[in-house]
Amino acid sequence: MKWRAILIAVLVCAALAGLVIWLQHARLMGHWLQVHTGTVNEPGPYYGFWSGFGSDLAEFSILGAIGTGVYQLIKKYNCHEPGCWRIGNHPAAGGQFLLCYRHHPDYRGKKPTHELIERLHRQHLEHEAALHSRLQEIQQRLDADRKEAPGDVVPGQTADGVTTPPRREG
Repeated sequence: MKWRAILIAVLVCAALAGLVIWLQHARLMGHWLQVHTGTVNEPGPYYGFWSGFGSDLAEFSILGAIGTGVYQLIKKYNCHEPGCWRIGNHPAAGGQFLLCYRHHPDYRGKKPTHELIERLHRQHLEHEAALHSRLQEIQQRLDADRKEAPGDVVPGQTADGVTTPPRREG
């Protein structure tokens, strides 16, 4: 927050200094601006502008569109913490958010150390192993239930095992 106030103060002072210099040399600066935008020393009014500087307006809009696209691309990978401009390359909340190391809850504002990376990796592997074993238990239970009831008729099958298409009502 302190840096933002300092940056704003510096930008305001620079703008004021530029304005004071412009006003002190208004005649020279005005003539320079007229020559470089093409509004003087041409055969007709504003001919120089439209054949020079004014013809670049479309190019400026193209550059603006490219800049907007680059900004949107950067914003997509930006840290999801409001006001943070860092790149968020650490997923949080199951991948819903991308956060920088300063805002990620596992890192607590410090860059991840080797020990932290190893601990988080072990926790991830343990979590994946627990999920895998739970799925295996469910699969074994389902297989056991199927073996216990071999004479049951599956929906869409007759008792002799022939599959029939489902009936449509209506």
